[in-house]
Amino acid sequence: MTKAGKGRDFSDMNDMGMGEEAPTVTLTDEQGRSLLCYVEHALEVDGTEYMLLLPVDSPIEIFAWAVDDEDEEVETLVDLADDEVDSVFETAKAVLAEQDLTLKRTAFTLTAAGDLPEIDEEEVITLDLSEEEDGAESEQFQRITFFYHEEQAYDICTPLDPLLFFARRNAQGGADLLSPEEFMAVRSQLEEQLFDALDE
Repeated sequence: MTKAGKGRDFSDMNDMGMGEEAPTVTLTDEQGRSLLCYVEHALEVDGTEYMLLLPVDSPIEIFAWAVDDEDEEVETLVDLADDEVDSVFETAKAVLAEQDLTLKRTAFTLTAAGDLPEIDEEEVITLDLSEEEDGAESEQFQRITFFYHEEQAYDICTPLDPLLFFARRNAQGGADLLSPEEFMAVRSQLEEQLFDALDE
């Protein structure tokens, strides 16, 4: 999956005045699941149209609490594999329904339709995404709620930074998510155009 913004700050990209009137396209994954996205920005590189996309619904992450390998008295949050998400999906969907949120098994990320609760600083968690001890790469999430499934504790969260994707316009007029290799090949040109747009 090619997400935008790793190592660069794209947090202002959804403040570019496009809002709810932005055009939309649908991303589809290998399992046939779809993800409806706003086209936040369209760019052209060497005659090919690229798009920066923002999911229409709110991205959702489900984390499991697990005992730390180095300290059994410490618990950490860990990502779920696809089969683990499948096993807890219906429980998570029921829990979010209690908050008038509809959990969806969309492509590339879970999403929820409905109004998320306002940000509560006490419910913000920071996850270290790097393997280095200095924790140079981290991501913040808003904890929405929690649940238990087969005696295992889980947290349902949403990222505080916008989840953005780079895609390429295909021959049918739709969008194909860029592979990591494709993204790296045009990354500098795309980022230059994006930051020029932010400076305007």
